[in-house]
Amino acid sequence: MINLPEGFQSRIKTLLPGEAEDFLRALAGEEAAGLRVNTLKISPEGFRARSPFPLEPVPWCPEGFIVKDRSARPALHPYHFAGLYYLQDPSAMLAGVILNPQPGEWVLDLCAAPGGKATHLAARMKNQGVLVANDPHPRRVTVLARNLERLGIICSVVLQENPSRLNQKFAGLFDRVLVDAPCSGEATLALDPEARRRWSLSYIKKMARLQKEILKEAAELLRPGGLLLYSTCTFSPEENEEVIEAFLKSHPQFHLVEINSWPRTERGRPEWVSRFTPELRRTLRLWPHKGPGRGHFYALIKKEGHRPPERPRPQSSLPPEAERAYLDFCRQHFLKAPAQEGLVLWKGGIYRLPLPVEMLSGLKVLRPGWWLGSLKEGQFIPDHALALGMEAQNFRRVISFSSEDPQLKAYLRGEELCLPLEGWILVAVEEFPLGWAYGRKGRLKNFYPRSWRLG
Repeated sequence: MINLPEGFQSRIKTLLPGEAEDFLRALAGEEAAGLRVNTLKISPEGFRARSPFPLEPVPWCPEGFIVKDRSARPALHPYHFAGLYYLQDPSAMLAGVILNPQPGEWVLDLCAAPGGKATHLAARMKNQGVLVANDPHPRRVTVLARNLERLGIICSVVLQENPSRLNQKFAGLFDRVLVDAPCSGEATLALDPEARRRWSLSYIKKMARLQKEILKEAAELLRPGGLLLYSTCTFSPEENEEVIEAFLKSHPQFHLVEINSWPRTERGRPEWVSRFTPELRRTLRLWPHKGPGRGHFYALIKKEGHRPPERPRPQSSLPPEAERAYLDFCRQHFLKAPAQEGLVLWKGGIYRLPLPVEMLSGLKVLRPGWWLGSLKEGQFIPDHALALGMEAQNFRRVISFSSEDPQLKAYLRGEELCLPLEGWILVAVEEFPLGWAYGRKGRLKNFYPRSWRLG
């Protein structure tokens, strides 16, 4: 059990009389791991049939489960490295379900790191359309890019920008926008010593001011008729109901959409706001003592109008040498190569972009699209993201190991393998791609990324 801040405990006892002890006990206690199946690679039913640990369903997310065995280590299983699932708090899984983007849409995750909600949105989009995953923090955005890569997301652009800068390029272009706002993080107090240290009423008010500014910018990025989902992992009314009330008051062209109820979810609390607004009951709250998960707040807002924007399609602009090298690689190694629309050379890497490269000019871009590989001395060298973004059946040369094979563990540690194979080989776990190796003279040189390897 973790000692929670005294001021926080006092506020909860005021807000939740009769429930406070159950709430505080649940928040401070140990939580079972949440696991969301990556439907780009496997169905929930297919994963459950092969899962190495027992699972229980999450009530509000068809692809969500709880790993009940506390001794299980799902982050170290080969399935995790292959991107078959994302470990995520069950409360956070509801964002993708509520916003529910469709294939072909333009979607923005404005505060996307570390990537749990962004990867869920991409899966719901079936990897079709445009997902702009943005986070202004340099270290966090790197983790975001890595998680998008691991789960095989090929429709994303990863940016490191402030919302006001995005408005200069993307105003009115997005069908759906997620604002998973920075907040006081009260749902994470038991997990995060820094959150416990900084918790105070003044910090809550500071976060509320920031959240209002972010929502103001997000409103401009949404097209008429589009949907904006606001979420936090905190319980304070100042950061939840009061932020939404202030936004609606200053943006009359927006209105709250009532979110479906699920078992163990509750409506928002308009009575906690000084200016009573019954419409706030259309929002949703998740509580740790109701479970599963540590808690979240959600508000779904619609922008009036129905005008879809005109959005240009990406064009390929590879230099001839890069194009020849890439197409030669495709002919030699793929039974079915990726689509060739939107191919560009960006800082030495060959990418497939989901939107025109001109739209990224002047922005801080970590990944302009799907990283296919790089050009080295006239030869195409495939990137790790290329392996994880495709199905094993599309490769000519594949070596597939069972999840318990010692050679597979050796590969994930970065070791060479002694196998009589030549050229570029896709390494897979039970037909799910893991990465590249290069065979020469009876040995497979390991190209599994150093930063991903098992210790």
